[in-house]
Amino acid sequence: MKVNTDGVLLGAWSSVAHKYRALDIGTGTGIIALILSQRNHELKTDAVEIDKDTFEQAAVNASSSRFADRIQVFHQSIQAFAKSSVQLYDLIISNPPYFNSGTPSANLQKAKVRHTMHLSHSELLESVTTLLSPQGHFEVILPHYEGIQFIQSASKYRLYPIHITEVYPKSEKRIERLLIRMGKTPVSVEKSQLVIHLSDNPKDYSKEFIELTKELYLFMK
Repeated sequence: MKVNTDGVLLGAWSSVAHKYRALDIGTGTGIIALILSQRNHELKTDAVEIDKDTFEQAAVNASSSRFADRIQVFHQSIQAFAKSSVQLYDLIISNPPYFNSGTPSANLQKAKVRHTMHLSHSELLESVTTLLSPQGHFEVILPHYEGIQFIQSASKYRLYPIHITEVYPKSEKRIERLLIRMGKTPVSVEKSQLVIHLSDNPKDYSKEFIELTKELYLFMK
């Protein structure tokens, strides 16, 4: 799977200050783990990926980067990882699969990424509850409707929203994505909005999007 806006947005939006151990669930090619390492030079990240080919690509990407000593990639399901790990994380991040129904793609790799075939949201939340430190943050990006459902499901696992950013492709469009930060303690939810494009021109980005991602995109320089 190619690098997409969702992964970059989540990595750029993540609250990495004063974080020391991170876990990237379903790391794919490792883009989010690499972004976190670029943004916080003290952060050590474990990245979990179940697909063998994708895991191998993530491992190559991590070892080829200047962050190689701070990223460790595991070829394992998060369910198995959660059962065996004794490490607690102050930051857990995931760009998870989001389709719970419908017809999966004929491309098996895309189907794994988009559909909850091997990782349901309940299994994800259960694993996060096990691995998240008491004061830690769990962060995800999801389509709007799935994000609302996810927040509702999370309360059953005593995970509560802290900050929700509504992402709009353009100001006149509907909400496309939710960036969600959660913790183990109920608090008043902070809400914000982010518009990506100012027009139909794919390179006409908003000032907010440029400011958020300028250290990650070469063409933003």
